[in-house]
Amino acid sequence: MKYKHILEAMTLEEKAAILSGKNVWQTRNIDRLNIPSIFCADGPHGVRRQASSGDHLGLNPSLPATCFPTAASVANSWDEGLCEEIGNALGEEAKSQGVNVLLGPGLNIKRSPLCGRNFEYFSEDPYHAGKLAASYVRGIQEQGVYACPKHFAVNSQELRRMAMNAVLDERTLREIYLEGFEIAVKEGKAKSIMTSYNEVNGTYTNENKHLLKDILRDEWGFDGLVITDWGGSNDHAKGVAAGSHLEMPSPGLDSARGLIKALEDGSLTMEELDTCVEGLLEAVFDLNQKEDQKKTSFDQKAHHRLAEKAAEESVVLLKNEGKLLPLPSGCKVALIGDFAVEPRYQGAGSSLVMPLNLETMEGTIKQYTLNVVGVAKGYLRNGKEDASLESQAVELAKKADVVLYCFGLDELSETEGMDRSHMRLPKNQIKLLKSLADVNPSIVGILSAGSAIEMPWQEYCNSILHGYLSGEAGPGAMLRIITGEVNPSGHLNETYPIKYEDTPSCQYFPGKERNSEYRESLFVGYRYYQTAEIPVQYPFGYGLSYTTFEYSELEVTKEGVRFQLKNTGSYDGKEVVQLYVGGPNQRVFRPNKELKGFAKVFLKAGESQQVFIAFDDKAFRYWNIATKQFEVEGGQYTISIGANVADVRLKGAIEIEGTTEIFPYDPETLKSYYSAKVCNVKTEEFEALLGHPVPDGSWSGSLGLNDALCQMYYAKSLLARLIYRILTGLKNKSEAKGKPNLNLLFIYNMPFRGIAKMTGGAVSMEMAEGMVLAVNGHFLKGMKKIIVGFFANRKANHAYEKKLSEK
Repeated sequence: MKYKHILEAMTLEEKAAILSGKNVWQTRNIDRLNIPSIFCADGPHGVRRQASSGDHLGLNPSLPATCFPTAASVANSWDEGLCEEIGNALGEEAKSQGVNVLLGPGLNIKRSPLCGRNFEYFSEDPYHAGKLAASYVRGIQEQGVYACPKHFAVNSQELRRMAMNAVLDERTLREIYLEGFEIAVKEGKAKSIMTSYNEVNGTYTNENKHLLKDILRDEWGFDGLVITDWGGSNDHAKGVAAGSHLEMPSPGLDSARGLIKALEDGSLTMEELDTCVEGLLEAVFDLNQKEDQKKTSFDQKAHHRLAEKAAEESVVLLKNEGKLLPLPSGCKVALIGDFAVEPRYQGAGSSLVMPLNLETMEGTIKQYTLNVVGVAKGYLRNGKEDASLESQAVELAKKADVVLYCFGLDELSETEGMDRSHMRLPKNQIKLLKSLADVNPSIVGILSAGSAIEMPWQEYCNSILHGYLSGEAGPGAMLRIITGEVNPSGHLNETYPIKYEDTPSCQYFPGKERNSEYRESLFVGYRYYQTAEIPVQYPFGYGLSYTTFEYSELEVTKEGVRFQLKNTGSYDGKEVVQLYVGGPNQRVFRPNKELKGFAKVFLKAGESQQVFIAFDDKAFRYWNIATKQFEVEGGQYTISIGANVADVRLKGAIEIEGTTEIFPYDPETLKSYYSAKVCNVKTEEFEALLGHPVPDGSWSGSLGLNDALCQMYYAKSLLARLIYRILTGLKNKSEAKGKPNLNLLFIYNMPFRGIAKMTGGAVSMEMAEGMVLAVNGHFLKGMKKIIVGFFANRKANHAYEKKLSEK
């Protein structure tokens, strides 16, 4: 043990206290032993260190930082080198602001397009997400800052995320929801990881030994720091026993007392406690040694240029009828849309960045050789109708050769803490689009949205450029593509279905009451659409270019694939080449195609290049639930090379020797999974896949510590039901304004035990238990417990603080 001497010098009270934060963002320092603290900050697409008092959801302002495109945007670049560059810049900015642990990247799987936080995640595919996340991690950590991939694991819905149980089979867990983290840990060498709020198969992730010990440490070899999501600790003692080092933000000393009590009753061992303290000390001293190379500034202009480059590489050209784009110099354009004046460039929630240099389309377009006949807002971003704004926009459109129409999802549509209710764009924006098309048929649609949308209106646009949420430099990047200075090369990180009802999880998302049942199993995104042969609007990996590419001469060997790629058009450009593998599907069900490799290749007009993509350890494997290990099914595998999952340019095959002797499934009991018809899986069949009954997730008449405040509508207490109605009314009012109240959303979906974890020690777990008694109709008993608990907690805190202050 590297820090055995410090560990032996620590008192029990110090050991217990150091495993929880001292405030919203910092760990606890122990000056007596010269143990410093470390500083954490949000940072998936920009550093968010708050300037004054901290709060988890970013209501208080943060220090200015470069706002890069969100993960959902950069994922469209399919460029690992670019991701590492961005990570390096994020690490440099974090270091300049005194941040030791950057809480990101986020790489949860986009199971449903309605997840409110999809803008913060990379992909519907775990291999794609993992490769890009590993690149971010390497870049961040090159600067001596720890990256903290999140949220581990199976955190694919925002609704009641702190009181939700993800129910899924082990194979789906391994192949879909853990593979991205596996790549980030093994290839990125992540030094820390953040656990998610939810349960996985009945156990909270932060105290889930199967996740944290069996898989993360024993199988993947992770030796870094495990941190809870903010307020995500359920039972701190169980978390420590599972190997979770740090409970954040600052639950107060009640948590520390809980650890000491667990030691006394035998539910926690001293060895388990010491192991976590030792792990935390290693991180704290390692990060503080790196403080010697601390930077106090960074090149803001260079980082802004990198943000622009990231946006350029990530813009997806979805449509270009008649080759309307790129526009020639001097073209008369009308710039229309509220997003042209006030850009939609990032999501809402804990990742909110205060940008250093925010561009707008209205301001930036003046730097280009387009003839701008005028700018009009055209619509209100909150969805309300405004005939005057619409009329002004239509009149302006009549004067232009081409309309640049900026539209998309508003801030309320995509936010942490709330899922979307549909995939449609606001009606007023589509109404305006149709009116514009009536007077000017040449429309370039410029989309801003962090997740997939329905697009029945696309016939009204000749061209569509999708920027996703493109950060502070997005407008310049978009205009360089519009004018032809840059050739678009982004490819979609997710499938765009024709309608929401076509998605595989639509019957199961969001979870009903406590359970979120992953009945669709492996068939997430394109894995479902391709295998079940469901038509889509735009397939996974799709993206157009101003040039064309030709694929030829495929050679498949045991090492990988080789083929020739030629730029057959008149523009220099980049192609995202994608390798998909299809299994023999003899005894083990699996999707028809799964992404197993990709590369982004730049070619000058007329240039050819041989491309090689290697097979790695994930190319042919599947998780065998019978043998409890990854295996390979023997047989002939289909190899597909294409520009997207549906556009296969080259096809080959390879015979692979199997390792499987014991096959895991009886096809007769899993017919839905062998046919990929997974939209209405019956309970009996899902239980056959799980290997056990579906746990009862129904809400009972009595509320518990792990039930959310939004469940108080059926509380026995009239006062609790009144509080529920007040909270719901406030939530609805904030939504009607078009800007979500993030703290309110957080509270609305918070379980009662979260109150004890998020109040800096002011509320103990005993007091939270009193609240539960009160809302269940035992008002006097509950209030007595709260009041007695308040004074007992205050007295115990003072006594504990006195022990900590003793020399």
